[in-house]
Amino acid sequence: MNWGNVMARAPFDDMSLLTDLYQLTMAQSYFCEGHNEPATFSLFIRKYPPHRGYFVSCGLQDVLDYLEAFHFTSGAIDRLRDTCIFADDFLDYLKGLRFTGAVRAVPEGRLFFRDEPVLEVTAPIIEAQLVETYIINQMNLQCMIAGKAARCVGAVRGRSVVDFSLRRTQGTDAGMKVARASYIAGFSATSNVLAGVTYGIPLAGTMAHAFISSYDREIDAFRAFVRNFPERSILLIETYDAIAGAHKAVEVAREMAARGQRLQGVRIDSGDLPALGRQVRRILDDAGLQDVRMVGSGGLDEFDLDELARQGAPYDAYGVGTRMGVSADAPWTDMAYKLVRYGHRPVLKLSTGKASLPDAKQIFRFIAAGRMQRDVIALHDERIDGGEPLLEPVMADGRCLRPHPGLADLRARFLMEYEILNDSCKLIYDPVSYPVEVSARLQALTDELRRRLIAAEIRSA
Repeated sequence: MNWGNVMARAPFDDMSLLTDLYQLTMAQSYFCEGHNEPATFSLFIRKYPPHRGYFVSCGLQDVLDYLEAFHFTSGAIDRLRDTCIFADDFLDYLKGLRFTGAVRAVPEGRLFFRDEPVLEVTAPIIEAQLVETYIINQMNLQCMIAGKAARCVGAVRGRSVVDFSLRRTQGTDAGMKVARASYIAGFSATSNVLAGVTYGIPLAGTMAHAFISSYDREIDAFRAFVRNFPERSILLIETYDAIAGAHKAVEVAREMAARGQRLQGVRIDSGDLPALGRQVRRILDDAGLQDVRMVGSGGLDEFDLDELARQGAPYDAYGVGTRMGVSADAPWTDMAYKLVRYGHRPVLKLSTGKASLPDAKQIFRFIAAGRMQRDVIALHDERIDGGEPLLEPVMADGRCLRPHPGLADLRARFLMEYEILNDSCKLIYDPVSYPVEVSARLQALTDELRRRLIAAEIRSA
């Protein structure tokens, strides 16, 4: 089999093939054995990356759009047939396959915590199994990035943060999703033009060092830019020397004022940001330019932003790029999609370090005195007085139950919930773990199933 020829003919937009091989081999086994009862899978994250104490639900819209459109094109069937792995009757079955299941999820923009199901899928097991890879692919990235971005927003203590990450994100899809996830998590804008016009995110950007060095003199570059963009006049001042650049920015600001215009800001992208920031702020203030904003950038993430805030750096906004866009300190999460119910039977996994909780679930959140107090993971049919259920029905019979909320609404939802999370859980270093409990009924079911499995599957071996 010439795999190069197969792949050359496989369209990258045929999303039914964006899956792991074992999803399809399991699906054929299910099909041949008539093993296709309704199944429930829970999506959750087993543990926190270092220094993180919460997660942000993000990526649900992409998952729901994918599930609604899920099907195997004739081209996809041909590519699968070319692999010589699958039976013809199974491939014929795939031709008419659609996702017909239900989804319950924690809405985008809400916080969730370790071991809590952010999403549950219930569908015939072939359908539920085949969509696993895409669901994890989208939710893992976007929850991870939203959490990183949220930490940056918390670290700046009320200042603005802009997404500058596109050039170094891991591909085009990641670049788009990073812009979306970071905006939901409180970023004010993005430099990614396609994301801005696609999602309705405000656009922001200044200039590159190449623009400055393409002119014989730095001040000529400044003058050229403000002539064309007086309303977006943020000058990059440290291509050669930040202090000299600041004095030239003052000169340009005075020239603009004579034309009835106003210099919007200056940006420093390297060097000792706290020290340079204080010196430049003093130069601007002494020139009567207190309203000129200062932007800091250059390889920043929440750890740097926290230190800048501690040192009282006088920046009004920050551009945050690579380290946020790839979640550099924690570039993956231990996200899992596990079978918790098959037919009428709750199931669990006992693997060391990877044990799961059985059956479909609900999360109840308790809020008192304007603060989140604790969550309880319970069975899906439980009712716990005083707790707000977080998992909402979002899809039934393979169709979304309501239109997707606007991005501004998701961002507002996040900011509202983040505000009531205890500050100790939001610390940049060594946050306190938010209390998450397991209900008595769920714990009893877990213990009973564990006893049965040990007796039936382990001791009898």
